Amino acid sequence: METVHPAAKTDFGKIAAAAGLAVVLWASSFVAIRSVGHALSPAPLALLRLAVAAVALTVFAVVKGAVRVRLSRKAFLLVAAYAVLWLAAYTVVLNAGERHVDAGTAALLVNLAPLMVAAAAGKFFGEGFSRSLVIGSLVALGGAALIATGATGSNDWVGVLLCLLAAVLYAAGVMVQKITLRHVDGLTAIWLGCVVGAVVLLPWAPQLISELQVAPTGAVLGSVYLGVFPTAVGFTAWAYALRRTDAGRLTMVTYAVPAVAVLLSWLLLAETPTAYGLVGGALCLAGVAISRRRSRRPHADTRG
Repeated sequence: METVHPAAKTDFGKIAAAAGLAVVLWASSFVAIRSVGHALSPAPLALLRLAVAAVALTVFAVVKGAVRVRLSRKAFLLVAAYAVLWLAAYTVVLNAGERHVDAGTAALLVNLAPLMVAAAAGKFFGEGFSRSLVIGSLVALGGAALIATGATGSNDWVGVLLCLLAAVLYAAGVMVQKITLRHVDGLTAIWLGCVVGAVVLLPWAPQLISELQVAPTGAVLGSVYLGVFPTAVGFTAWAYALRRTDAGRLTMVTYAVPAVAVLLSWLLLAETPTAYGLVGGALCLAGVAISRRRSRRPHADTRG
C-alpha cells in the first residue's frame, strides 16, 4: 500500500482550499456583475474593477514585502498577454454578456472554457487525455449546451454569443498564465496583470467618471467588491493552485462555478432558475465529479 507523505497531504489541502476559494468568489462575481451592470457600462466597470484590484494587490505586496518588478522581457510580455486576454478583454465581454442573460446562464456558458483548456493542455503541455477527463468534459458540455437551449429571445442569443466569446478569452488567458507562472510568482503575475489590464482600459476613464457621478452607492460598492474579492483574492488563490498542479485537471474544478452562481443569483437577485438551468447545472457538477477521478495512467508533471 502506497504511503502518502504528510507534506504531500498538506500541499494538496492548500491547493484544494485555494481552488475552492477561487471558485466561490468567481461564482459571486457573476451575481455582482449582474447586479451593478445596469449602472456602469461594460468597459468602465471592467476598468474600475481592475483598478481597485491593482490597488489592493499593491498594498498586499508592499505589506508582504513581495514586490518584484525586475522581470525579463519575456516574462513581462507573458504577463501583459494574459492580462489583456483574461483580465481586460474577458471582463469587458462578460460584463456585456450579462446585460442580456442572467448570472447563472452566463456562468454556465463561460465555463465551457475548461473544456478548451483541457484539450489545449493535453496537446501543448503534455498533460494527456485520461478517460475520466474526456467523459467528464462531455457530460459537463452537455449541461452547458442544455442551458444554452433555453436562450430563445434575440437579446438572449446576443448574450449567449458574448458569453461564448468570453469563454474563449478565458481559456486563452489560462493557457498563457500557466506558461507565465514558470517565469514569475503568482502574486507578481496577478498584481502586474491587473495594472496592465487597467492601463489598457484607461481610454474609458472619462466615461467611468461620468457614470460614477450618477451611479447608486450600491453599484459602486459592488464594483469595489468585484475588484477586491473575485479579482485580487480570487485570482491570487487561483494562481497559487495553478502553479502547483496541471492546468487541465485544475480548471475542470471551475465547472462548480455555474451551480454556485445559479444558487447565489436565486438567493440574492431573485433570478429563479429555469428547468434548463437546474438540469444543466446538475450535469455540470456531475462532469466535475467524473473528471476528478484519478486515472491509472501517470500524469505529466508540468509545474514550473
